[in-house]
Amino acid sequence: MIRPPGFEGVVFGTATWGDLRRDHQARADVSAELGLPSDWAYLNQVHGVTVSVVDGGGNHGDGDALVTSQRLVPLMVATADCVPVAIEADGAIALVHAGWRGAAAGVLPAALSVLRRKGFVPLRAAIGPSIGPCCYEVGEDVAALFPGNQATTTWGTTSVDIPGFLAGQLSGIVTWRSDACTFTELEMCSWRRDRSDERQVTVAWLPAR
Repeated sequence: MIRPPGFEGVVFGTATWGDLRRDHQARADVSAELGLPSDWAYLNQVHGVTVSVVDGGGNHGDGDALVTSQRLVPLMVATADCVPVAIEADGAIALVHAGWRGAAAGVLPAALSVLRRKGFVPLRAAIGPSIGPCCYEVGEDVAALFPGNQATTTWGTTSVDIPGFLAGQLSGIVTWRSDACTFTELEMCSWRRDRSDERQVTVAWLPAR
């Protein structure tokens, strides 16, 4: 697992955990290790901009971002090249799943807006492992959606830096960014690399007082 420095309730998992969406025993084991309930809040991720404000665990329907102000309610998103982003606020936490579609549509600003509208000030953000601009080959139509964040893969084709784009939307918020690329790091699940339907998960929670 990856614990971003300075964060109280954020953990980025790896493939070594197994797919905690499906493996309930593994989820219980990880929950015990983290000191959390095993009833995690999660979504049917659809690459959109819907933000769900939750008070407890379970499936909260279609969406791509979760927000809670309840302590010790674990939030989960699953990724295998998309970008997980956790935002710690004063009295709340948000967790975002951002692929290129969600990023382009504004899922991260939507989550920030919900936090602020409810009176919570974002303090810090952590951008987890995802496919990097070294390996995220895209067509010109997708690249055009991310001006200033276009790049080139290590094999010379057009790519985009989605984590960099998201970091730009966190202006004024202290931001930590993982340097792990899911395509090249074999301990990470990557759909682009092997077309696997397995996912690693990110878990975020508001710690007990």
